Amino acid sequence: MTYRLGTRASKLAVAQAGMIAEQLGAELVTITSEGDTSTRSLLEVGGQGIFANALRDALLRGEVDLLVHSYKDLPTVVIAELSIAAVPPRADARDVLCSRDGLTLDELPAGAKVGTGSPRRRAQLAARRPDIELVDIRGNVDTRLERLTTDDQERRLDAVVLAAAGLQRVGYADRITEYFPLSSWPTAPGQGALAVEVPTGNEAIAARLDHHESRIAADAERGLLARLDAGCAAPLGAHAFVEDGLLFLDATVYSLDGTRSVSASHAVAVDEPGAADIAADAVAENLLAQGAADLAPMRRP
Repeated sequence: MTYRLGTRASKLAVAQAGMIAEQLGAELVTITSEGDTSTRSLLEVGGQGIFANALRDALLRGEVDLLVHSYKDLPTVVIAELSIAAVPPRADARDVLCSRDGLTLDELPAGAKVGTGSPRRRAQLAARRPDIELVDIRGNVDTRLERLTTDDQERRLDAVVLAAAGLQRVGYADRITEYFPLSSWPTAPGQGALAVEVPTGNEAIAARLDHHESRIAADAERGLLARLDAGCAAPLGAHAFVEDGLLFLDATVYSLDGTRSVSASHAVAVDEPGAADIAADAVAENLLAQGAADLAPMRRP
């Protein structure tokens, strides 16, 4: 049987879904999502589900057999009829800077125009470089990079901030000027990870692709997001990783203007039952105790 694998129609989505399709011998079925057609910012639309809802509807209707998502774009609300069959080995979770003149963030001149569509990245940029101009941008990778080279002076940007994994997956790693370390620049929960989603009961379709360390790290980050009820457009950065038998979860919540932030960390034995939930609970409680809900839209303690 040849499985039908549903994916968004963007260049990046097709590239990453193609990697999974090749391993499973599946055929790709492209589906247009609200996130691909909307021109509004993530903050305006709330972010949650705009890239996933159309795909999930197709899966529930039986039009495809499985889906590949960027895990960071998947809502944290559980749908009983659907299940994550696999989280393959995670790619680079870092954010990167692509600049027109090859300059790093610290080297950009005052007043430089830097584009991003993410409230978290806006907050991080404002905190580190309050003297630059932040420009809200939407569109696929090519559209964003085109803003660096366009002859239209009104549209031209000096730099954009993007996800390393996306650029690497479409062969644009040579456009990267600077990688931001996760220790000081945590990224969106689940960034760099893919999620293979199937109807509940059909997990065997893709179970062999699952990578335990990638799944538990992504689950800890996304568990934190769910506990804070923050949404994928929240100014929240999280980084989970496994080292020496421990699962570490670090996270920071920023005010939208970047002037304030609170951070928390927790470590738990990776083989502890429910390790991802334990880490997420501890970090969420710590962040809320520090006043995270006063900085960004999320549930109050």
